[in-house]
Amino acid sequence: MFMFTHDCSACDRTQLIFPSMITGATRTDAGTQVTFECWCGAPQTALRSAAKGENREMVAA
Repeated sequence: MFMFTHDCSACDRTQLIFPSMITGATRTDAGTQVTFECWCGAPQTALRSAAKGENREMVAA
């Protein structure tokens, strides 16, 4: 898993989400649906699109 940024719907901030904050992940045809808790404490969900051979910058945690 990797870190990513997310725009929180509760605190309206863009936050860096670490793997340790993730509470669940489900693979779908569109990518991976990730559930996590924002730094403000609000539960959040994000759909991370599936990589299809494209070059994407990854950050190791």
